[in-house]
Amino acid sequence: MPRPIEIADLARIRYLGDPQIAPDGRRVAYVVTEIVLEEKRYRSAIWVANVDGSGRMRFTAGTHKDTSPRWSPDGSRLAFLSDRDGVTQLYVMPSDGGEPERITDLKHGVADPVWSPDGAWLAFVSKVGPEGPVQRADETEEDRKRAAQRIDTKVIRSLKYKLDGEGYFDDRRRHIFVVSAEGGTPRQITDGDWDDTQPAWSPDGRAIAFVSNRTDDRERNTFSDIWVVPLDGGEPRRITPSDGVYNSPAFSPDGEWIAYVGNPIVEPYGPTTLTGLWVAPTTGGEARNLTAALDREVGNTVLSDQHYAVAAQRPLWLPDGSGLLTLISDQGTVPVVRVSLDGESTVVIGGDREVANVSVAGDGTLAFLASSPTRPLEVYVTAADGSDEREVSQANADFLAEVEVVPAERITYPAEGGVEIGGWLLKPPGFDPSVRYPLILQIHGGPHAMYGSAFFHEMQVLAARGYVVLMTNPRGSTGYGQKFVSAAMGDWGGIDYRDVMAGVDYVVAQGYIDEQRLGVTGGSYGGYLTNWIVTQTDRFKAAVTQRSTCNRLNLFGTSDIGWSYTPWEFRGSAYDNPSFYLERSPITYVKNVTTPILILHSEQDLRCPIEQAEQWFAALRYLGKEAVFVRFPEESHGLSRSGRPDRRIERLQWIVDWFAEHL
Repeated sequence: MPRPIEIADLARIRYLGDPQIAPDGRRVAYVVTEIVLEEKRYRSAIWVANVDGSGRMRFTAGTHKDTSPRWSPDGSRLAFLSDRDGVTQLYVMPSDGGEPERITDLKHGVADPVWSPDGAWLAFVSKVGPEGPVQRADETEEDRKRAAQRIDTKVIRSLKYKLDGEGYFDDRRRHIFVVSAEGGTPRQITDGDWDDTQPAWSPDGRAIAFVSNRTDDRERNTFSDIWVVPLDGGEPRRITPSDGVYNSPAFSPDGEWIAYVGNPIVEPYGPTTLTGLWVAPTTGGEARNLTAALDREVGNTVLSDQHYAVAAQRPLWLPDGSGLLTLISDQGTVPVVRVSLDGESTVVIGGDREVANVSVAGDGTLAFLASSPTRPLEVYVTAADGSDEREVSQANADFLAEVEVVPAERITYPAEGGVEIGGWLLKPPGFDPSVRYPLILQIHGGPHAMYGSAFFHEMQVLAARGYVVLMTNPRGSTGYGQKFVSAAMGDWGGIDYRDVMAGVDYVVAQGYIDEQRLGVTGGSYGGYLTNWIVTQTDRFKAAVTQRSTCNRLNLFGTSDIGWSYTPWEFRGSAYDNPSFYLERSPITYVKNVTTPILILHSEQDLRCPIEQAEQWFAALRYLGKEAVFVRFPEESHGLSRSGRPDRRIERLQWIVDWFAEHL
């Protein structure tokens, strides 16, 4: 008999990512990441399998992190990144096996490798300082001594000086390089006091498209543009209009078009404007948003604790150039959609699940990464039309055979203004509707993201412990159209709060919830709303607030992105409208709290700095409220998804123990 899923099973799950189908459509390479709990770390390897699932084998060996597999255009070689020599470098090896050859040795490592169309070169991204690109072999012992003796004082002159998960910026910038596939000295293609990323080759191999913010006001905006630089030494040319965020360039097979994703940041929706799939003529001209009629976000915005190895997804041109493949976020699901150049769309890979990555072979065969509420991410292959689907990887088959995984029941419920809100319920194993169960309300981050039809270990653990788990997508969530995602702008703690409470009322009305045992938890924006909820109602008997905020006025200047998005979300800047910031700050109403609160926060969180948790805890304890504050050292905002494995497990243990004690 299968056993209930446990906290420690976080280390049993294999985390898959980045499936890349070979040009001839016969094999798939993908990343498998495992937790090495006794060493408190992760390791990743490249695996390769035939598209029918046979011949599955680990392609790279060792105890390091091997990622980003990329087939050469003729399929004879596989490039990948590895930190096996201490710093992430670019390697190439025969696709039939053999010894990998390191072809870069840069001090600051490399990222985002892309083959040239003729297979002779690879483009990549690396950081460059005032001294230029530094080959590790060129460093002297004196260089290393000077670096060790350098004073760590930070002199800051730019508004953009830190980023969660990366830390504090220095004087190095990311730029595009190319290197021979046989190795040698890399050649720097771009330069300047800005970052250039996401290289994409033109079909003739004479130019590279990339992403950069080169606007005069780049210190105070979050724009990015698509640029094209000729490899003969000419000046880069901008493709997009510098009015928003544009990224992920991809040339059409004939080189006449560049596809990309993005959105303008303009009234009335600002940064909540739906991300679209665009095409623009390579030679210049008017761009078209091919997905405008869908009223859905391009990309995967599902939140889960299973995305460790998932790579960013670029739009994919069909081999004949007649259209593109893209992911869209649709009411908790993420299908693959084929979009023609006329804007006609067809779902190619659908179902009640999320697709996280997809790649296409020369014959149109598709490899993709997908998850459902009862299955972690695995690699699948289909024909070009989505038929003949089969699972290739089966990396978690043994684990799933051992544990009892509960399904997620999709629900909709009525909310204010006649709007239907979507959500999911996970019920304990052996659920009996005649029994009264405790309920835990889970609130996602963002708020412009969504819960969806994906595997979520944390939710499964709570259900296995006997709780009904409610996950909702209140107004402000993605996946339900432009009006819905923008509805919470200027109203945090308003319509969103009433939407999630309507969900609680709906589930309680089903008759199997013990209303005296309600719990609430959430992280980031979900932590903010958790804090807000316990100041507005005493219905919840326990709360766990994670990576949260409580004082929106302070956050404006302390968060890495607080100054960039809150003017849209809070009706102006903190200096234009301070009274509203305080009106919608939980700290303003802290005296109302009666719910016991567990505060979980990472000490290196730059998105929601730990001073927010410190304020919240100090106020609660000063007022005699029941509160416990747990600080995780060295961790960033992404603790629950990518933190050190033992700390991820400890976090879950605190959550489970708190609810067990108070519910």
